[in-house]
Amino acid sequence: MPIADLVQRVRHLQLKHAGRRLMIGIAGEPGSGKSTLATRLAESLGDAAVAPMDGFHLANAELGRLDLAERKGAPETFDAWGYLALLRRLRTADEPVVYAPMYTRDVEESIGSAIAIPGDVPIVISEGNYLLGDDDPWPLVHAEFDEVWFVDTPRDLRLSRLIERHERFGKSPEAARAWATGPDEENALVVRMSRELADLVVSVD
Repeated sequence: MPIADLVQRVRHLQLKHAGRRLMIGIAGEPGSGKSTLATRLAESLGDAAVAPMDGFHLANAELGRLDLAERKGAPETFDAWGYLALLRRLRTADEPVVYAPMYTRDVEESIGSAIAIPGDVPIVISEGNYLLGDDDPWPLVHAEFDEVWFVDTPRDLRLSRLIERHERFGKSPEAARAWATGPDEENALVVRMSRELADLVVSVD
């Protein structure tokens, strides 16, 4: 779908919800291109900020304590309630600035207060795998958005992107493929089941 069509959709939503901040969610499987779409949309709009869900990855030490290191990226490896609290702060837009965390793949950890979102920004976009999930608190997360879109990307393209990403950040080709077709694909199946709940499906060829 052309980015211009998505921008027009957002502008229509702004008119519909005039007088308050607009919240757009972008969901999709690992490697589907959620981050790229969120960034392009924000740049095209010119008056939007992006607050990714990935900033709420649990720290690696905590994943180790919980014996979840090999499940990193699964729903239970995120501070979902913390993410919900951030969305609620962003929705009310009654603070001068809200700082959101950012996940860095170089060290595979989150950095707190890395993204500044001023109170006068009229549109906030957030992307993540589980915005349409059905276990608590994901339905509450879903409710904070005016719309949630699902990025629908062919499996082969997703896998190639994931393998390349894992290699770029230090995994061997064998380890990259094993993670992409293992934990990443298990998480993709969970995400895929929520596709029908989206307000819009954005197809990627």
